[in-house]
Amino acid sequence: MKHRAGFVNILGYPNVGKSTLMNLLVGEQLSIISPKAQTTRHRILGIVNEEDYQIVYSDTPGILEPSYKLQEGMMKFVNGAFEDADLILLIIECGQRKLDNEKLNRFLLKNTVPLFIILNKIDLMEQKQLEEEVVYWKEKYPKADVLPLSALHLFNIEALKEKIVATIPVSPPYFPKDSLTDKNERFFVEEKVREHILTHYKKEVPYSVEIEVESFKEKEDIINIDANIYVARESQKHIIIGKGGRMLKKVGTKARQDLEKFFGKKIFLSLFVKVNKDWRNDEGQLKRFGYLN
Repeated sequence: MKHRAGFVNILGYPNVGKSTLMNLLVGEQLSIISPKAQTTRHRILGIVNEEDYQIVYSDTPGILEPSYKLQEGMMKFVNGAFEDADLILLIIECGQRKLDNEKLNRFLLKNTVPLFIILNKIDLMEQKQLEEEVVYWKEKYPKADVLPLSALHLFNIEALKEKIVATIPVSPPYFPKDSLTDKNERFFVEEKVREHILTHYKKEVPYSVEIEVESFKEKEDIINIDANIYVARESQKHIIIGKGGRMLKKVGTKARQDLEKFFGKKIFLSLFVKVNKDWRNDEGQLKRFGYLN
């Protein structure tokens, strides 16, 4: 039996939905989920291994016109994923009849890699409406396969998996067959803390935040973690901490609970808030945080 292996790039428009699909396809909570735009900052690989295939799913930042150096680094992750891709999945909410992102639209029209357009939330549509949606997207992107799906009810997930396996090329595996992701434990701690900051804070604060694990000490039954939350301004520091430290405590508690499920161990998590002015435009800081080489 010939072995198949391929890189599958997951895009979303609007940007919500792609991380949910990534986690469903991989079977693990690797990508953080938030209704806010620009939730994903890095390229995250989720690797699915079976005896006769390996699928490397790639969750990347949404396509945008960069406003500062952090976003330039994010777009490099996107471009790298496009260059590697053997298959592209574009997940769209049913009823979303227009791609306002012209850069993404131009790319998809010129794209020569196999493209699956995933119509999500079909459980909210009547059959006739769904048929109209399929026709619309097939006319817009004639080379694409249009696949209806409900991530919430897991409808057509298995059929999608089978179609992905049939589409990726014959190839030896790219990673060791016991690999789940290319990221280390510290990365997932940082992302889980950032996920709860996205959840519990509004406006510009979540986008001004970066997380860095300073210490990760694992013992047999507990992991002790110290992590810094960096903000761009002093006023944001006070917002993150909250009155009497209540907001920081809430974020820490929620993140700790999720991490205990993820690692299967008791977690002791200490969070510290520090000001790191203009880190989003500082190349040295961005290299340190993994956004630039």
